Amino acid sequence: MKKNFTPETAWPKIKHYCAYSERCHYEVREKLFGMGLVKKDVEALLSRLIEENRLNEERFAIYFAGGHFRQKKWGKTKIIYALRQKRVSEQNIKRGLKEIEADDYIASLQKIAGKKWESLKGEQHISRQAKTTAYLLQKGYEGPLVQQVVNILKSGIRK
Repeated sequence: MKKNFTPETAWPKIKHYCAYSERCHYEVREKLFGMGLVKKDVEALLSRLIEENRLNEERFAIYFAGGHFRQKKWGKTKIIYALRQKRVSEQNIKRGLKEIEADDYIASLQKIAGKKWESLKGEQHISRQAKTTAYLLQKGYEGPLVQQVVNILKSGIRK
């Protein structure tokens, strides 16, 4: 059941919504429309949130990319896809990805690849290679990087 809010009654709720966690414009816009507000009021409240720095899409992209990389071990491809789903601008997506250090990214990929490889010890070599590759691609890591890491694992060379 959709409640109909006025801009005045929606303001404290949307302020709290933005304070609770970083949000993108799309999420906030959808939340406001869900409160039964009209486009004019939604745009006015969005502008106010941006002016008061309660809503910042660049900041959202940075936190989202960093958090999903560190916590969920997502690769850049999956992060980009998720941010595009949230309709974050390409410029902000690039800014968010810059926060992921290249060395940390490679180290994380090698670590999860190694764990997956070890968990498939009993598998045939080709199956082990295919399953590890598929897993890493599903996590959002780039194909050429995945191939390099799997080739290293396959040859038994460890850093």
